[in-house]
Amino acid sequence: MNQTAEQAYFMEQAFEMAQKALDTGETPVGCVLVYKNKIVGRGMNDTNRSMNGTRHAEFLAIQEMLRTYPKQALRSTDLYVTVEPCVMCAAALRQYQIRQVYYGCGNERFGGTGSILSLHSDFAIDPPYPVHGGLQRKEAIMLLRRFYIQENEKAPKPRPKKHRELNTRFDDDAQIDPTGGKLQNRSSD
Repeated sequence: MNQTAEQAYFMEQAFEMAQKALDTGETPVGCVLVYKNKIVGRGMNDTNRSMNGTRHAEFLAIQEMLRTYPKQALRSTDLYVTVEPCVMCAAALRQYQIRQVYYGCGNERFGGTGSILSLHSDFAIDPPYPVHGGLQRKEAIMLLRRFYIQENEKAPKPRPKKHRELNTRFDDDAQIDPTGGKLQNRSSD
């Protein structure tokens, strides 16, 4: 997706949050909420530190925004996030009636806006919201790869990763698992 200068700026802000998450041992997902062209909420994953699986970047950004703005403001708010929202977050965004979502890379394991489920566009529930994926996709994948090659002491059964190497290659004709593996061939991307 070609992005405007404004979209690039907001994605960079999301990447700053993702980098902070990586620096603190969290899965590097970061986001910002933009209302009336102003960042009103920031979030990064906080599941490892808090030991709470619901502390995703999107939830933390929404929590921050709701301290100042009414819930209805989310209907005029855009989310910029480094990784496609998971099923849980995509459902919450739908219930909050977010205006639209911009994201970096797909989430081939838990994606809720097209990779696994399409909760953003199912007409059986709350109004749908548009999604725009692929903004700085390679950068988002590289952040995830950097996380997945390191040790995670908080994992239930940590696996030794001493001999893993950072994969810096991209095969644009295949769907890439952010952990470094190749998932499936894709003819249209």
